[in-house]
Amino acid sequence: MAPTGRTRSRARRQRRWSAPIAGGLLSAAVLAGCGVAEDSAESTTSPQRSSTTQPSTSGGPSDPTGAWTVEVVADGLANPWDVAQLPDGSFLVDERAGRLVVIDPDGAVTEVDADFDDLFARGETGLMGLVVDPAFDDNRRFYTCQGNADADDIRVISWRLSDDRRSAQRLDDPLVSGLVLSTGRHGGCRLAFDDTGSLLISAGDAAIGTTPQSLTDLGGKVLRVDPADGSPAAGNPFADSADAATRLIFTYGHRNVQGLALRPDSGQIVAAEHGPSIDDEINVLVPGGNYGWDPGAGGYDESVPMTDLDIPGAIPAVWSSGSPTVAVSGATFLDGPQWGRYDGWLAIATLRGSHLMLVELAPDGTVATVERPAELDGTRGRLREVLQGDDGALYVVTDNGDDDVLLRVTPG
Repeated sequence: MAPTGRTRSRARRQRRWSAPIAGGLLSAAVLAGCGVAEDSAESTTSPQRSSTTQPSTSGGPSDPTGAWTVEVVADGLANPWDVAQLPDGSFLVDERAGRLVVIDPDGAVTEVDADFDDLFARGETGLMGLVVDPAFDDNRRFYTCQGNADADDIRVISWRLSDDRRSAQRLDDPLVSGLVLSTGRHGGCRLAFDDTGSLLISAGDAAIGTTPQSLTDLGGKVLRVDPADGSPAAGNPFADSADAATRLIFTYGHRNVQGLALRPDSGQIVAAEHGPSIDDEINVLVPGGNYGWDPGAGGYDESVPMTDLDIPGAIPAVWSSGSPTVAVSGATFLDGPQWGRYDGWLAIATLRGSHLMLVELAPDGTVATVERPAELDGTRGRLREVLQGDDGALYVVTDNGDDDVLLRVTPG
């Protein structure tokens, strides 16, 4: 489809959009003493209007039950970004500056020898998303998303973990390349598998105004690829495009997706996304969907709506933080009767908010309730990622500095 012009009431200027609709559908300020970019803490000179059709407060009241148990599994971590569980029950954790460790259930930490010599680690970018292959027992593969200093991009790399878990060898180097990298702002990059076995990759917009609405680059997107070779996954919405980048795209119009969660037994994919000074979002992803972030071709205008409903076909968020933002991060669904009334709820870590969000979603993805358990409401600092383990417990990593922890959370 050829690009079409549209007149925007905002700033009375003509802008162009190049994205057909398919499928029916801090400036890196650094935290004192720890060298971590303050995610989603940017300020703007003019207020935004909230774009969601279902606005909400940024987290809701704490759950009064006080029944959850929080235990430290391991400490001494330094700005961990992601955690994945291996079939033997241990945890693979990566740190933004370029370190990979295995943590046993008893808390023993083993560093994994892996080559990160080409890592770009600055601001919000570094060693980021991590996921274990569903067929790990057969192939011992896992995947990372990381900035690359040599190629000036962000890329996904597949690895093989040694049998003794002490080293990792690069396999496809890279599996996917060309994700947009600039100063280190808005690097994304979360990895997850969908229910077809395809690999989902969130790609931040790199604080470049043109990337989210363009279908010819890989910024401001969620990508969907075949984990065997990085090719477009079967059934991608733009599979017939002549452009190689476009064929990888699953959704677009994103700012900086930090969490991806697959809803059990439904195939529904939910994304947690950073807004600027207001409107962090939860979005339910629809193949080919445009989620309406369009900060402009003439710069990077963060006073625009997080979801601009003037864009034809833009999909509203199912939840928006309003003001202030909480810097939503990793997400997972709680699954199992041990969670009581929270069975099936979405759990989201927050960085700036320093709490765990619990979100009750209706079958269509609309938000019914948002709560915060008291035991993880301002008690552990910034929370980066959440993962439900094979034992049914929730595992959480903090992101505060040089003494971060892996937590095990169980309901009373």
